[in-house]
Amino acid sequence: MIDLLRRWANSSVFLGCVSIAGVALLWQLAVTIFPIPSYLLPSPLEIGSVMVSRFELQTTHALVTLREILLGFALAVLIGVPLAVGITFVPVFEKLFYPILVATQAIPKVAVAPLFLVWFGFGEAPKVAMATVIAVFPIIIDTAVGLRAIDPDMVRLAKSMRAGSLKTFWKVRLPIALPSIFAGLKMAMTFAVIGAVVGEFVAGQSGLGYLIQAATGSLQTEVAFASIVYLSFIGIVLFFIVEAFERFFVPWHRSTDRLY
Repeated sequence: MIDLLRRWANSSVFLGCVSIAGVALLWQLAVTIFPIPSYLLPSPLEIGSVMVSRFELQTTHALVTLREILLGFALAVLIGVPLAVGITFVPVFEKLFYPILVATQAIPKVAVAPLFLVWFGFGEAPKVAMATVIAVFPIIIDTAVGLRAIDPDMVRLAKSMRAGSLKTFWKVRLPIALPSIFAGLKMAMTFAVIGAVVGEFVAGQSGLGYLIQAATGSLQTEVAFASIVYLSFIGIVLFFIVEAFERFFVPWHRSTDRLY
């Protein structure tokens, strides 16, 4: 029992909760001691009260944002992985599309968000498109890096055992590239959250981004902070889900060792 408690006390989950609780306590003390208006900086107790009293409203908007995030992430994977494979194995493909890809990432996404509204109209489509555009870049880059990181001797060994190109890809290249692919997926998941919220800021009629914008416009800062807490929770949970898949598919790699 003592060993179990000791392991729990040293776990990242417990220490993370302790750090969050410490920040909340200092925050509560600061707004209590100093005369800070609640419309500028609400206390953690006020934010928690709003999360309880408006649970149904927050949850409804959170589910909308969650759907946009998941759809954007899924499209980013479906687009990014094949593009990375093409960039890796087809030199002409790389020369044609890689400069365009880098150029599109240099453009601030907030600047093109109104264009998505023009192209896709109001509704879910522009938010999903924004999440996809922001999330696809790390998937392409990390997947391409992983596929190119293989030792040439391993490819020659596979060919010496009469393995064709497709079999070499599935049995050699892809397993070695999985750690890099999952690194890109974890980044892409967090970027998809940002993309969905940016889309909701510009063209939202529902979702947590829309709720934050509406709340700040009416000086309901505690509602905006509560929505931010929901967004943080969604992002953390989705990140750990991707990490759980990584630990399942590549348990042998050091990338599955926790850094936190």
